[in-house]
Amino acid sequence: MEYLDFELPIKELEDQLDKCQIIGQESDVDVSTTCKQIEKKLEETKRKIYKNLTAWQRVQLSRHPNRPYTLEHITNLTKGTFLELFGDRNFKDDKAMIGGLGQIDGQSYMIIGQQKGINTKMRQFRNFGMANPEGYRKALRLMKMAEKFGIPVLTLVDTPGAYPGLEAEERGQGEAIARNIFEMIRLKTPIITVIIGEGASGGALGIGVGDRVFMLENTWYSVISPESCSSILWRSWEFKEQAADALKLTSFDMKKNKLIDDIIPEPLGGAHYDKETTFKTVEQYVSKAYKELKDLSTTELVSQRMDKYCKMGEFKE
Repeated sequence: MEYLDFELPIKELEDQLDKCQIIGQESDVDVSTTCKQIEKKLEETKRKIYKNLTAWQRVQLSRHPNRPYTLEHITNLTKGTFLELFGDRNFKDDKAMIGGLGQIDGQSYMIIGQQKGINTKMRQFRNFGMANPEGYRKALRLMKMAEKFGIPVLTLVDTPGAYPGLEAEERGQGEAIARNIFEMIRLKTPIITVIIGEGASGGALGIGVGDRVFMLENTWYSVISPESCSSILWRSWEFKEQAADALKLTSFDMKKNKLIDDIIPEPLGGAHYDKETTFKTVEQYVSKAYKELKDLSTTELVSQRMDKYCKMGEFKE
């Protein structure tokens, strides 16, 4: 397990507990009382730390190297039924954007999401989860296929943003994202979106329009990352914590501002501490959302989706 800087008190207590248990196993000394005291203190420390996280600390948790990425979510949600589909039928297959068919709780879904990669080699292969225009066009092709066959769409968002390279701009990055938003808002099949990690800028919005939009507890969703915001406003990354607070990017801020539908709770310490529980909770939210949407006519579905997004940003003086 890797630890973030604010998790170091937890690491120290877990190391103490391991040593205590080893002493008990290798000698005749009764250390059960001591171990219980350490366990109690460890639990109290965890609750104290994780119940008072700052916006920046939640950003750090969303990027935790042990946190489950899109493919891990898909594998566990579909239980081996996932069939990946490739290519945008125009340029090439984008490895940063995963898409295909799979069953969750007996219901078929078209599942689409960004994949970051779990090590240096895989991250390079997946372009660190930053999709090119062909990735968004592949996603749109699969969504249109789902619409044709009446299959609900599930999107899993986890990206630091769309790829900002020159070649991506040459192939129409902005147009591809705008086209996805335009088509998703009027897609005639249910769309369920879950932010499972980072939800940055247009890269997230390109697959983020949904009838139901959920965020895992320790994720963020914003027009810009705290580091980039800090570099623009203060010409330095040193103010990223201040930027994270100002951006109101946490799941709780997003729910308060009515920009998402609900928050999916995570196990104490984050999704990586108990992945199995995380996957089960996500499955429950997805299945519940689909049951609420499945009986709506296409006209009602699209109308409600449009109304939902038209109401965002309304305020009274």
